[in-house]
Amino acid sequence: MKTLMPLLTGAVLAGSLATAQANEIVVGGKNFTEQQILSSMTTQYLEGLGYDVEKRAGLGSAVLRQAQENGQIDLYWEYTGTSLINYNDESAEGLTVDETYQKVKELDAEKGLVWLEPSDANNTYALAMRKESVEETGITTLSDLAQAVNDEQGLTFAMNAEFYAREDGWRPLQQAYEFRAGRGDVKRMDSSLVYQALRDEQVDVGLVFATDGRIPAFDFQVLEDDQNFFPAYALTPVVRQATLDANPELAEQMNTLSGLLDNDTMSTLNAQVDVDKTSIERVAENFLEENDLL
Repeated sequence: MKTLMPLLTGAVLAGSLATAQANEIVVGGKNFTEQQILSSMTTQYLEGLGYDVEKRAGLGSAVLRQAQENGQIDLYWEYTGTSLINYNDESAEGLTVDETYQKVKELDAEKGLVWLEPSDANNTYALAMRKESVEETGITTLSDLAQAVNDEQGLTFAMNAEFYAREDGWRPLQQAYEFRAGRGDVKRMDSSLVYQALRDEQVDVGLVFATDGRIPAFDFQVLEDDQNFFPAYALTPVVRQATLDANPELAEQMNTLSGLLDNDTMSTLNAQVDVDKTSIERVAENFLEENDLL
């Protein structure tokens, strides 16, 4: 099994490229629930297919990406917007989900990284309302929301301080959708408190992450971003070209897994861990068994 050098957050990774060997795969993952589920799921899935797998989960984004570029990680799940904006210094403004994917696929190919088929899970920023409020107001899109604000329906919002102040956050969102909420109508708080405030009817609209498990658990509905304001963060398996060359069946195998994932699925899996307190390994195993992949 290949050996991975110790990874320290913020440290510069060094070393020669590892030589890809058939049936030996190092699977990486980031340090939050969704990524931990995916790294466990991928490890169990590939082991079931006969690969010798080493899992290296719980890493920071920048460290994980550099480890893959250096040949220390063979495969992990990345988000299109993260690679485009953070790793390639490109703008995602105005790009659709598919356009973002195609652009990052082309850019990363130059670095020896292959973006396989994207899933239908898009873990981007989103605005959500309680489903009962959606039914009462008829607001299902951000354009509907903008019209409601302009009609002075008195809606209140909750969001984290970062999004409120970001150059690509609250202010440009209002500009894009041509509405302006009063300063007193916006409550800034920690991201985790946004979900509680929305659930407890302290606000009408909350800033969420689209695949967060609390969305289905708290009976929220994500409003459609009908003008594609938010960057696309399509969840996609990314693998080193050298690893694919040594394991030619890997692409089709991972594409099969990717094809099973969408926002509802990931939200449900995340909720099983974060809300129901089921272990990550059990959630991943159950999903694979339910889909006849284990």
